[in-house]
Amino acid sequence: MTIRFGVWALVHGSRAAFQDPNEPFDASWERNRALVLEAERLGFDSTLVAQHTINPHRAETDVMEAWTASAALAALTEKIEIITAIKPYLYHPVPLAKMALQIELISRGRFAINLVNAWNKPELEKAGIGFPEHDERYDYGREWISVLEPLLRGESVTFKGVNFDVRDYMLRPADPYRARPRIYVGGESEPARALVADWGDVWFINGQPLADVKALIDDVASRHRRWGRPLRFGLSAFVIARDTAHEATEHLDYLFDLATKDAAVRAVQRANTDPKSVMAATMAKTPRVGSNGGTAAELVGDYDTVAERIVAFHRIGIETFMLQYQPFEAEMRRFAAEVMPRVRRLIALG
Repeated sequence: MTIRFGVWALVHGSRAAFQDPNEPFDASWERNRALVLEAERLGFDSTLVAQHTINPHRAETDVMEAWTASAALAALTEKIEIITAIKPYLYHPVPLAKMALQIELISRGRFAINLVNAWNKPELEKAGIGFPEHDERYDYGREWISVLEPLLRGESVTFKGVNFDVRDYMLRPADPYRARPRIYVGGESEPARALVADWGDVWFINGQPLADVKALIDDVASRHRRWGRPLRFGLSAFVIARDTAHEATEHLDYLFDLATKDAAVRAVQRANTDPKSVMAATMAKTPRVGSNGGTAAELVGDYDTVAERIVAFHRIGIETFMLQYQPFEAEMRRFAAEVMPRVRRLIALG
């Protein structure tokens, strides 16, 4: 199993503290274009472009649209995998499948979708789409992917369900690079685990301690029964790596202090979050900075320690590490220069 490193695109700005003088708010296309192009030059393998139509932290601030930006990134880049999130209620699976296949063609076989079933209520409610109960959203998502996946394969699809009635639909051109774009799935609830076991190629796990991640991998791996389609695993994490552990802890404390200024924003975000979201409950267990688990994965310390912890996650099954930093660009460069080589040396040593 190879090891792969990715970066979160900054579609809604900073990932840890919003009022950081070293990282002013910037969710622009220009910044994200530069960030992803640099990540590719530094040797990162993937970027994850989250999908939001309104900023989930501060609705009055900017957010970059995921799918149009991903098409542009596909044309500008040469090697990096572009993973674009999709909330099924926002797009019918037929036009979305066509969009995905087009970006796959633009990127020459480097595109993937990340299926997430939404947690931010106002994004759907204010649009008049509605925000069904947690398990009902997953029922919808299961029907949605049942239509989308064979369309991505170039098959003729006829499907009659509760939400969709698709008749003899086929998309052309089909994918000339592989069977179809890769499908990542996020979410840790029982319906999410069942969905990824049935339909996913990669399960994205939110940042958590090693033992908790191992338990999640063991559970979903035991459900996976698709011959010839191995299920892989990814982990989101926020990295603070320095010459010494003391320096790393100092920066973590600095970000924690800055994050206290965001208390009012965080309160609104909690109120807007589905109370049945397992992600929210998991994130509340461990003090942390960063989104999607952030520093709960404990990738904080000197360069050697962070590399050793990454390798420990890799040995239990994590292939793709989707990483966050703050200030993002400077810390991304530091990680590429100091941690990546250490990780690869440790893996080579066995």
